[in-house]
Amino acid sequence: MSDIKNILQKHILVLDGAMGTMLQQYNFSEEDFRGERFKDYPSSLKGNNDLLSLTQPEAIATIHAKYFEAGADIVETNTFSGTTIAMADYDMEDLVYELNYESAKIAKKVAEEFTKQNPDKPRFVAGSIGPTNKTASLSPDVNRPEYRAITFDELRVAYKQQVEALIDGGVDLLLVETIFDTLNAKAALFAIEEVKEDRDIDIPIMVSGTITDASGRTLSGQTVEAFLASVSHIPLLSVGFNCALGAEQLKPYLQRLSNETEFYTSAHPNAGLPNAFGEYEESPKQMQAYIEEYLQDDLINIIGGCCGTSPAHIKAIAAVAKKYAPRKLQTQA
Repeated sequence: MSDIKNILQKHILVLDGAMGTMLQQYNFSEEDFRGERFKDYPSSLKGNNDLLSLTQPEAIATIHAKYFEAGADIVETNTFSGTTIAMADYDMEDLVYELNYESAKIAKKVAEEFTKQNPDKPRFVAGSIGPTNKTASLSPDVNRPEYRAITFDELRVAYKQQVEALIDGGVDLLLVETIFDTLNAKAALFAIEEVKEDRDIDIPIMVSGTITDASGRTLSGQTVEAFLASVSHIPLLSVGFNCALGAEQLKPYLQRLSNETEFYTSAHPNAGLPNAFGEYEESPKQMQAYIEEYLQDDLINIIGGCCGTSPAHIKAIAAVAKKYAPRKLQTQA
């Protein structure tokens, strides 16, 4: 396996697009989510996309393959909600290790097939580590501002289980993404460092925060610079932003990030902003034009798509990314 750090010095790498957007096209029913194995499960399971790695693995593998065919260098595992904390919604905490392990194996098998077909373009798998549905920094109860629904240690333990399973399943790197509360992310990063130490391994780590609105802050109130300062004590492969905003709206925050960090930078924005029905309407061509501005301004090393993006978006992004040299690190300049 080629070293991703060496490749990043020469090329902009392309990340995949949205898993959820692609799964919506299948229109899976409750029975499809359950499959044979969970047909009598007491909880409703529709909407548990991570479970589809066990009940509809062919669909997950097909989506990964479509993104690789579109030109992606890196696909993310189907594990965005793969912690005991998020899986509690479906009473499936006991399945967390298996969900992550099998999701990683599915993605890795597809990646290896594509790498074998074209060894000059090695394909990588990023273990997707989502933010969970609880926040360590903010109270969910406006009447009890001091209350927290979860502790740092509970997050650390949950993330450690997820990280171990992803590594066992064969991921090449870990992506702590869609960070709206940096304290949650720090628990994930702490867990990753624990696993690295326990196993005496080194695995590249991508960190991707979320600027929630035009205030230019994360949900827990951090500016770009504060977010960066909070995670830069870890030796990261890359730091960047994803979700919440489209490529056009995200650009000023990426500029600030790119100017301040010595790490590689990443972005996987949404296909524009959602309309009144929650749909993303930005076409591949429109998104490509905004992404090209990132490349012209030397802002980016890893680029992909989040909500609303499809293989068509990734194909358009990959086509334009080929034309540009990657952003040089400050240490390389």
